[in-house]
Amino acid sequence: MAQNSTTPNSLTPNSPAPDSSASSLPISAIVIPVTPYQQNCSLVWCTQTMRGAVIDPGGELERIRTAAAERGVTIEKVLLTHGHLDHAGGATGLARALNVPIEGPHQDDLFLLEDLSRHAKRPGFSESESCQPDRWLADGDTVTFGAAELGVRHCPGHTPGHVVLYHAGAKIAFVGDVLFAGSVGRTDFPRGNHAQLVDSITTRLWPLGDEMRFVPGHGQMSNFGWERKTNPYVSDLALGRD
Repeated sequence: MAQNSTTPNSLTPNSPAPDSSASSLPISAIVIPVTPYQQNCSLVWCTQTMRGAVIDPGGELERIRTAAAERGVTIEKVLLTHGHLDHAGGATGLARALNVPIEGPHQDDLFLLEDLSRHAKRPGFSESESCQPDRWLADGDTVTFGAAELGVRHCPGHTPGHVVLYHAGAKIAFVGDVLFAGSVGRTDFPRGNHAQLVDSITTRLWPLGDEMRFVPGHGQMSNFGWERKTNPYVSDLALGRD
């Protein structure tokens, strides 16, 4: 979740991420807001093979599966940016239903994933189950689906095991709750750390380039260049950087 949020770009449910649906690009993606928190679950796929992955299936699993079927996408795996309920609550159920593996986040979020089933009685989270990924991710790793590959950046601060997934060629990143349009992730949850979050953004996201567009965990899309200019938490001006 964000501290606050404003943006220059809009994102609508089930709409393609900007430029990601162009046939010349190696991947395409749609965003499917799920759970009472309207968390931005993403369906991303290889345009060559039509095989893909679901990023952060917090819930509403039938909607996610329907969206994939309507587009002819075969889901190969579930990817998690971090272990919070609205991002990971449906991961185990979806992976079991499709007989696919779960990859991510970093192992430092294990304490959150083990606790997910405790929330199953909360309204809107009946599908929540505790989660044990098949593969933990670390900074510099890659994940694949079809012929496509995403890079991995470990970006702790919102949670200790948070990762960001990105495609350099398509210039799109899936940042979970690290960065938002006009804001950054909360750090008042267990093991959150604001200084660490700012360091993750400035040293592991900004080097990916100003043109990199990103899908945040909630709300509208933006790009790294705009946030470096205007974000009141991590802009160059706010941080006193030239």
